[in-house]
Amino acid sequence: MYGDSATIRRILTELGDTWAVVGLSTNQNRAAYGVAGVLQRFGKRIVPVHPKAETVHGEQGYPSLEAIPFPVDVVDVFVNSELAGPVADQAVAIGAKGVWFQLDVIDEEAYARTRAAGLEMVMDRCPAIEIPRLV
Repeated sequence: MYGDSATIRRILTELGDTWAVVGLSTNQNRAAYGVAGVLQRFGKRIVPVHPKAETVHGEQGYPSLEAIPFPVDVVDVFVNSELAGPVADQAVAIGAKGVWFQLDVIDEEAYARTRAAGLEMVMDRCPAIEIPRLV
């Protein structure tokens, strides 16, 4: 398990409310779309990050984490495990406070690098499942 309940609680309640959702597009059939909606309902500002830079759930999208012109607190990663490590490295580079790898997104080396850089991190979990448990 990569992310105990205390870490999950810190990321969801203490690190800040601006969440970049990497892999979020207007495709309503993708998990990212539904999870981003749940995050919004629980007071998070979502920032879509996708090559198309689409506006999703009323929020302007950006093609990359580096393109976001304001601070991001948490980077929520909905890309394949093979692509997730570089996203975690970008999260460190932009000064995010936490990284969240979604269900089935697993990269143990990226987890170790991100934690070593001082960020909170959860892997193979879903905030849409965890956040209602905190209420």
